[in-house]
Amino acid sequence: MFTFLKILFLAILAAMLYVTITASLDRGVFEAGAALWPDPWFRATLADAYFGFITFFVWVAYKERGLLRKLIWFVLIMTLGNIAMSVYVLIQLFRLPQMPRCVTCC
Repeated sequence: MFTFLKILFLAILAAMLYVTITASLDRGVFEAGAALWPDPWFRATLADAYFGFITFFVWVAYKERGLLRKLIWFVLIMTLGNIAMSVYVLIQLFRLPQMPRCVTCC
């Protein structure tokens, strides 16, 4: 399961980097935002994304010790979104001890 999760979050990170770089080469985020803001679906999708970022950050704040670490992760999550979130999950996955597979378990 750990291997699957590592591959999954590496794929998310790679995909997000690709789409973000591709979009940035087309036009800047503020230029795109100004053009898209009138669309109600854009605003709904943006609100959904940021509420998701806040939800994830609350978990990070619960897990992390120290105000500075929490503040750094807050800024990273709110500015980089799923890029920062996938990096955070990968860090946590690589910190977990490798658990031997139980042959008698289901």
